[in-house]
Order: sequence, then C-alpha cells, then structure tokens
Amino acid sequence: MDLLTNTFKQALRDGKPQIGLWAGLASAYTSEILAGAGFDWLLIDGEHAPNTLDSTLAQLQSVAAYPVAPVVRPAWNDPVQIKQILDTGAQTVLVPMIQSAQEAAAAVAAVRYPPQGIRGVGSALARASRWNRIPNYLERANDQMCVLVQIETPDGIAALDEILAVDGVDGVFIGPADLSASMGYLGQPEHPVVEKTIDDAIARIVRSGKAAGILHSGVTQAKHYLSLGATFVAVGVDAVLLARAAEALAGEFKELAAVGASKGPY
Repeated sequence: MDLLTNTFKQALRDGKPQIGLWAGLASAYTSEILAGAGFDWLLIDGEHAPNTLDSTLAQLQSVAAYPVAPVVRPAWNDPVQIKQILDTGAQTVLVPMIQSAQEAAAAVAAVRYPPQGIRGVGSALARASRWNRIPNYLERANDQMCVLVQIETPDGIAALDEILAVDGVDGVFIGPADLSASMGYLGQPEHPVVEKTIDDAIARIVRSGKAAGILHSGVTQAKHYLSLGATFVAVGVDAVLLARAAEALAGEFKELAAVGASKGPY
C-alpha cells in the first residue's frame, strides 16, 4: 500500500462502516494499546484532551504500525493549528464547532496546498512527506486529505445543507453533548428533542452522499446510528473506559472488605 493513500477516506467513500474510539489520555503508550484493539479509527483529541503538538505527533508515530486510522481533532478551526497537525503526518481532521458553509470551506482550504487551499508549504521539514521521501508529495497530498466537520449547535443544524454542499467536506460529525447544551438541554443528549434532531441530521447527511459520524458509548444507540447509515461511529472514550473499569474493580473488593469487617476478627 502506498504510504500516502488515506484508506479511511476511501472506506468512507465506499460506505463501509468504520468503528472508532476516542483517545483522550494524551499518551502514546495508551494510544498504541488502543491501536491494537481492533478499532478502525482512533480520535486523537486536541480540543478537550491535554494534547500538544508533540503528544499528537508521538501518538501518530505509536499507532502507525497498526491497521487503524488516526483522526486528529484540533482545538479550533485554525489554519495554523491544522497546518502543524498535517505536517506531523495526520491526513484526517475532525474540525469542531462548524456553523456555516463559510467555516466549512475555511477548514477545507486549510488542509490543501495552493492553489486549491492555503496550507503552507514546508514538506522538507514534515513527517507527512517523510521529509520529501514520498514521491511527488506536494502534487498528490491534497487528494488524500479527509475533512470531517463537527456540527454542535442549532446554527450548524440550520446550515447543514449548505455545509454538505461544500466541495471537499468528506463527512459531517454530530456532537451530541454540545448540541444538546446549545439546544437548552445541558447534560441531556438523550432528550427526545435532541435525539430527533440528531436522527434527522444523520438522515440528511446520508442523503447528501457524504459520510455521517457521531460518538455514543451506548451500544444500542450506536447501533441505531449505524442503522440510519452513519459510517464513522465512535463507541467509547478511553478515559471513561478506564475510569469505570477501575471504579468497578475497586468497588468489588471494597464490598468484600466491608463484609469481612462486619463478621469481626473471630
């Protein structure tokens, strides 16, 4: 396989469901553990996790040997951040808080070299080009970039059709937590009004021919979104999995200790 080929982008184009996991622990070690777990993609989170450019690079390097696609979420729709993330070797970005076609077009421009975009040319310094060892990297890179935009507000929902019409947007991801909060249902992503809005949005994305994505840790709900045609679905968060598993294990032994204490020493 050509090192430059974005197999994740191709899978989305082919309509093949891709199951992912959020990597928010900001650790190359834990991301490598996740990379071998069998997921199709990992989201390296730079918006809500304490990732830096260096930790993002380390995770891209640690997962490179595994059959998993890294997706990087920058903190904002910032062309400088995106340029740096791409130069470290990311080919797929999930850009948060997109609320208009203009913002979506700006995200697309940020990942492409001129004249199609505004990405700065620094391939000689970039892991992305393997320091100019990938033949014709500058001429070929644009076609392999995958832009996923995140809709998280009523304004974004209202502008969804226009966002979907932007050339270069490969997929639209619905963010349930921020969407529910901005709709007035803070902490209630499973409120019926929110769920109906999400279902309707996914249906519109699928009809457009673009890829639809979402994060939901509930197995039943995640399968529901897949049944609607969503093709990139994250089904858990590493920090949450660790926290709940640790709590369950500690709780099990605390219960045993409490039973032992109630019986006394004799």
